[in-house]
Amino acid sequence: AVKQLWGDGDHVAEIDDMMSEQEAIRGEKAKSVCDLLRDRAVRWQLITLFLLVSCMQLIGANVVYFYAYNVFTKAGIPPNQTHYVSLGVGITEILSTVLCLAGRKTLLWKNYTVMALALGLLTVTLSLQDSFFWVPYCSVALVFIFIMSFGIGPGGVLCPLITEIFIQSYRPAAYVFNGVTNWIQLFILGLFFPFIV
Repeated sequence: AVKQLWGDGDHVAEIDDMMSEQEAIRGEKAKSVCDLLRDRAVRWQLITLFLLVSCMQLIGANVVYFYAYNVFTKAGIPPNQTHYVSLGVGITEILSTVLCLAGRKTLLWKNYTVMALALGLLTVTLSLQDSFFWVPYCSVALVFIFIMSFGIGPGGVLCPLITEIFIQSYRPAAYVFNGVTNWIQLFILGLFFPFIV
């Protein structure tokens, strides 16, 4: 099964990891979210997961999606055609998520840097969009760059990360914790963002 999934090659180390994990949790049932929160053995993994989920909410992806329509219309795209550009943004995110090839740490730090630069430049281009005719097009390009960096980095790293940092018995609870934390933070951000604007 490992050869079918990953192709030919020497996968002895991965199989040994799987076998040792299976031995470690033999007969152990899946843990609940309460067990996950109480167990000190997985505290650092839980903190790491919480910080990454929080960063996902605070990096600006939701804001870019929220303002993308305004950026596209300012660039001269007719309002009845913006749904095609929005579809392009979605396809870009899917393709960039599929194209994640580097290591997790590299994907996170390099793409967070690119996203920060794209947001900084997007702020500048939005401020200057009435100055030159080409500036709104730069804003559109920066939206696509941001979304691509998001998909390749944080968007493509968070889900597999749970599988990598938690043992099998904690994974279902970690996915529940991830989902609940993500949606609660999104709800809070949605409540306060209009007041911040």
